[in-house]
Amino acid sequence: MQETRRRVLEGLADGPVSGPDLADRLEVSRAAVWKHVEALREAGFAVESRDDGYVLAGVPEFGGAAVEFGLDAPFEVEFHDSIGSTNDRARALAGEGAADVVVLADEQTGARGRLDRAWSSPSGGVWLSIVCRPDLPPAQVPVYTLAAAVATTEAVREVGVDAGIKWPNDVLVGDDEKKLVGILTEMEGEADRVSWVVVGIGLNANVDADEVPETATTIGEQVGDVDRADLTRRILERFDELRADPESVLPAWRDLATTLGRRVRVETPGGEVVGEAVDVEFPGTLVVATDDGEKRVSAGDCEHLRPA
Repeated sequence: MQETRRRVLEGLADGPVSGPDLADRLEVSRAAVWKHVEALREAGFAVESRDDGYVLAGVPEFGGAAVEFGLDAPFEVEFHDSIGSTNDRARALAGEGAADVVVLADEQTGARGRLDRAWSSPSGGVWLSIVCRPDLPPAQVPVYTLAAAVATTEAVREVGVDAGIKWPNDVLVGDDEKKLVGILTEMEGEADRVSWVVVGIGLNANVDADEVPETATTIGEQVGDVDRADLTRRILERFDELRADPESVLPAWRDLATTLGRRVRVETPGGEVVGEAVDVEFPGTLVVATDDGEKRVSAGDCEHLRPA
């Protein structure tokens, strides 16, 4: 959101406030205030004109402006009612030099997950991709994936969903481990430095259960519909905190993990690793105790095995 418009909105939230008073406070013209008020109305904000001034009577249910209103993190939000893939759009923005931009959509029509798997993204979800430019070597980028999993899991737990993380980044619910969130991280860089990272988060929020695969679930199915704008703000704010302090990510991840202490099978490019998951090391390496000793897995498809 444009900075002056943000300040106008903040002034309206403290209203009632007259146009002249707001113009003086912001050191802009009265005409500029009026234009910003009209733009906010077009964005879905209910701004009433009363005898004692403007009053903010309501905010839009969802969208870029709704998420940015009250967001305590340095992100600009680009919203789409429908888009093929937020990750595709975020990669394009990254290629143009963008940073700290969130591509957010109500619906995706061509989304994909890890290993290029299709990802159902109907209207009512929270589908977003964050463009970052971290000062990291490529080998440390997985910590951003874990940070996104932590931020999202904490946010959905706050609204009442008892979710946990399966290594490295699947957010699952219940004994039958139905998938609630998928995370896909992409990057571009050189051998010693990252140019950009795109962290994609797909969250089945206010989505009907019959619109997702049988192996998945939704917040709506678990606890009923939630305020998606507030939920998105919580995710972005927590992710911003975690990326600023990478060393804090792993302890938070361990607290939410359902993989540690479980017997697992991990399909890796070098073959299958089976054993007990005993730890995760920076920047996200899974430590598995096998019959042949501990093995460390940096990437792979993890399966939780049932007790014999």
